[in-house]
Amino acid sequence: MKKFFFCLFVFLSIQATAQQPDRIPGERNVKEKDTLPSIDLYKIISVGNDTTHLDTTLNIIKDYKFNYLREDNFELLPFSNTGQTYNRLSYRKDYKKTFPLFGARARHFNFMEVEDIDYYHVPTPWTEFYFKTVPEQGQQLDAFFTINTSKNLNMFIAYKGTRALGKYQHILTSTGNLRLGFSYDSDNDKYHAKAHFVSQDLLNEENGGLTSQAIEQYINKEPEFDDRSVLDVKFQNAESVLFGKRFFINHEYEITKVRDSVNKLRLEHTFDFSYKKFVFRQQSAVNALFGESFESSNLKDITRLEKLFNEASLNYSNSLLGELAFKAGHTNYDYGYNSVYIKPGDTIGNRLNGNLLHVGGSYKKQLGGFALEADAKLNLSEDIPGNYLAASASYDFDENNGIRFGINQNSSAPNLNYLLYQSDYVEYNWQNDFENEISQRIFGDFRSRRFGSLFASISQVENYTYFSLDADGGVKPFQAGEQVRYLKLKAEKEFDLGLFGSYNTVMYQNVLQGVGVLNLPEFVTRNSIYYKDHWFDKALYLQTGFTLKYFSKYQMNAYDPVLAEFYVQNSQELGGYPVVDYFFNGKVDKARIFFKLEHINALLDGNNNFAAPSYPYTDFLVRFGLVWDLFL
Repeated sequence: MKKFFFCLFVFLSIQATAQQPDRIPGERNVKEKDTLPSIDLYKIISVGNDTTHLDTTLNIIKDYKFNYLREDNFELLPFSNTGQTYNRLSYRKDYKKTFPLFGARARHFNFMEVEDIDYYHVPTPWTEFYFKTVPEQGQQLDAFFTINTSKNLNMFIAYKGTRALGKYQHILTSTGNLRLGFSYDSDNDKYHAKAHFVSQDLLNEENGGLTSQAIEQYINKEPEFDDRSVLDVKFQNAESVLFGKRFFINHEYEITKVRDSVNKLRLEHTFDFSYKKFVFRQQSAVNALFGESFESSNLKDITRLEKLFNEASLNYSNSLLGELAFKAGHTNYDYGYNSVYIKPGDTIGNRLNGNLLHVGGSYKKQLGGFALEADAKLNLSEDIPGNYLAASASYDFDENNGIRFGINQNSSAPNLNYLLYQSDYVEYNWQNDFENEISQRIFGDFRSRRFGSLFASISQVENYTYFSLDADGGVKPFQAGEQVRYLKLKAEKEFDLGLFGSYNTVMYQNVLQGVGVLNLPEFVTRNSIYYKDHWFDKALYLQTGFTLKYFSKYQMNAYDPVLAEFYVQNSQELGGYPVVDYFFNGKVDKARIFFKLEHINALLDGNNNFAAPSYPYTDFLVRFGLVWDLFL
């Protein structure tokens, strides 16, 4: 948390000395009228140049996003302590990935990637503070500050920090995400740049879950174990940490005249250097759980990845032909360990490294009322082959109604920890020559303010790669021998009934082929009903009500702390329980205040539910916090 307080000091110092930036056309003069510029002038810009504006309103979606990840976690099942991992309730895949991901995916939910960093353009300095309580001791904080020093240059700095003790033994979490960056637009509008630096460390104490006896005591709701800290866990001597640093810049230069609306030619360059390290430490080996080990004490597994990515593109746009881009790039990668593992009849190497060239292209065109988009990429490498093709079309009937549909095709190597892994535990050492996962998806998305929204997709995957138990009970990587096919339907609708409102989300899933390899709940639903009104001469706007979430029983994935990965198990069926929350949220000026009683139905009947085999679901909790936007 020291980093957070340092950043907070910097924020306050900057605000104390900040000067009013040059007035942008269309803005109201803050000094003259003593009022803020219109809120839609505070722009939030993604790395792909999708632009939205700051929204300080209070609605039920803001309640869904008031959590550790600061995004709607409808398709996730959280563990009991803030900052721990999540079990997935649906299948999600990045169909534009051609380079294998780093492992330890259970640690990556709060790891901020390139697409998670936004850029800004603001008429006055803007600060946002997020705070929320955690189970037992600790706090959750996220502080952000951005300023336009001129109409050309924006700078931002932010730090997100969490420390939570949790209710069970040895599940403390301590995480930090520092990010800072800038964006620049030249006076003549020919040059644009976005850049950021992030430094992240995500630590979780590991306890292996409850012991067999403690599971029985937990399931039977024995009153003496309502104090969760007295339930025994499998071990109390391990922790895992994911570290990461990244330098990123994307910049472009307009070669033709800016005012030439017929033909435009633009050069673009992206540079991305990233470093990741995953560390698993354990003071003494737990051989009964993880098998034989090379060391009996001070176990330490360290996995590293360095990746340098460069891509240049030539972008041509024509009012008749549309927008075309031709891309070419290079990736230098170095993944692995500092030692080679030699065993009878086999040797497990310590490095996957090399250089990778790729080419690609994209196309955009407005054809009548349809917006057409296509994107493709091909790796020119035998070591890490890969490609993708994405094509979509969208049509807006009006500002409140629209459709989008498309296809995805992807071929990419499995994640790096499927291909090569080393550990002080003997059974966690492997090197595999797996085939590429080959995936296809057809999807459609309909949105309507009146009728709600509906998303439908059908996906199939060849060579689906996953972790599961081998014949000896150890966790190992596998590739499915049969094709996996998966159907997903998701519908959302909000009802506005004057002083009352309701928001409902329903998801249906069906694993058409590959059951036992891909396990998911058939139904997931979340339904909120609430009262909303202005009080105290409209000084306070409030929303208060209940949210019910439910998912059907299924063979829920289990968690492995050595790998920080989930693995398939087919022996326990878990889930099938409702969770009811009560919330009271209010908005005063630019501050949104959140108060919640989580899992209140546990007060009536107790809690013996699980987030993963051996890992209990959250008990009843009282939570509160706020999101406060401050302006100069």
